[in-house]
Amino acid sequence: MSLKQLTVFVQNKQGSLVAITDTLAKHNVNIRALSIADTEDFGILRLIVNDTATALDTLKNEGYLIKTTDVVGVKIGDAPGKLSEALKVLDENHINMEYLYAFMTRTEKHAYVVLRVADNEKAEKALEEKGFHIITDKDVDKL
Repeated sequence: MSLKQLTVFVQNKQGSLVAITDTLAKHNVNIRALSIADTEDFGILRLIVNDTATALDTLKNEGYLIKTTDVVGVKIGDAPGKLSEALKVLDENHINMEYLYAFMTRTEKHAYVVLRVADNEKAEKALEEKGFHIITDKDVDKL
C-alpha cells in the first residue's frame, strides 16, 4: 500500500533543479510533494508525483541518477498536535523513522505526511489501528 517516492541526485549548481522540473512539466508529470536536502556538491531531491513511471523513465533518459523508494503516506488533521499523534504511534510500536516531509492539499483541511520508516507494513498497520488513513499512489493521483 506504500507510496512510490522518486529520489534524484542533483548537482548543487544554478539551474539544476529547474532542469528537472522543466523536464517533468514537458512530460505532463505533476509534482505533488518534494523535499530537497543539499550538501556542498549535490542535493537529494525526493518527489511524489502523479505519474511515477513517466517521471522515472524521463529522468533516467536525461541521464539523472534516480531510484524509487517505498514510503508511507499518512493523512492527518491540519491542527496542532496531529503530527505528534502520528509520530507517537510509530514510537510506541518501535518503528524507526529515517525522515519525513509534509504537504497540504488544495481542497481538504488535511496535511499529508510522507514517512520513510524501517518497516512500511508495520507502520501502516499501527497507524491504521489508531484511526489514521494511509494514502496510496491512487490517492495522490486524485490530488
